[in-house]
Amino acid sequence: MNRKLSWLGYGACALAGCLWGTGFYFGKLALREMSVGHMVLYRFLFASLGIIPLLWKLRHAGGLAKPAPWTRNEIVTLLAAAALGIPIQFLLQFAGLARTTVSHASLMVGTLPVLLALGATLFAGERLDRVGWLALTGSTIGASLIVLGGHEAGAAGAVPSLAGDLLVVCSLIISLAWILMNRSLIPAHGPLAVTAFGILSGTLMLCVWVVAVDGPPPVATVSLTAWLALAASGILCTAATTLLWNWGIHHVPASRAGVFLNIEPALGSWLGVQLLGDKLGPFAWVGGCLILAAAVTLTARGHKFDAEVLLE
Repeated sequence: MNRKLSWLGYGACALAGCLWGTGFYFGKLALREMSVGHMVLYRFLFASLGIIPLLWKLRHAGGLAKPAPWTRNEIVTLLAAAALGIPIQFLLQFAGLARTTVSHASLMVGTLPVLLALGATLFAGERLDRVGWLALTGSTIGASLIVLGGHEAGAAGAVPSLAGDLLVVCSLIISLAWILMNRSLIPAHGPLAVTAFGILSGTLMLCVWVVAVDGPPPVATVSLTAWLALAASGILCTAATTLLWNWGIHHVPASRAGVFLNIEPALGSWLGVQLLGDKLGPFAWVGGCLILAAAVTLTARGHKFDAEVLLE
């Protein structure tokens, strides 16, 4: 039974990584018909539909949260983390995607495991050894090669830009702050409860901001393709991945599960090239290989990170 659960855990983490890898592709499809704000709002409205039944089931099963009540400071931390992790992070990330290609944006996400290791070193008292610093340096060089390399238009006319790539990187730095803030809440309340309440409260903040800035989201003018892309990005790439990842990480070692995070940038860049006609120049290929090699090195060597609070 333990062996079977272990294989199921690996499968759940691998499937979560694959679904995360399609997020930018679905987002790009929806961005053809609406603004960044409206696209992100629809994504999280669909994600909330996937989270609410889970909350109801867990609550009635007695497994939503541990007995410890939420204190005022914890609620403030949760709301601050939700604001960083959803409205701010995702609006920046998809504003970057609107200005660059799916392949470039996906490769930038490959720096996340390295950023997690750096954040744990700077703010959580962990130590990064020589190999870790080497991986960090390689990842930084790789990201620089991608954003400063050639910017050639793909078959669909999308052109990567320095501004777009840097916005994606900025969103990842903000996600690091979100992860570190959630870290203090998980021991008392559990990863699923923290993530679910964060998604719901962050979606409410996102709704208020987007409606105030961009107006009500379009409905009648949205094509079936865009609706399917929005539903997939919300239900599959956010709600389902949260459930799969958090279940899988409890049945396999975090150091091994972390390797599956690297499916996202690899699959995302491949989808951009194959389905959207993105073109990666030689510098981008070298940079992408450096980023992926650094990410695999850190996760495969068992560097500790908060795998349970990842939200892509």
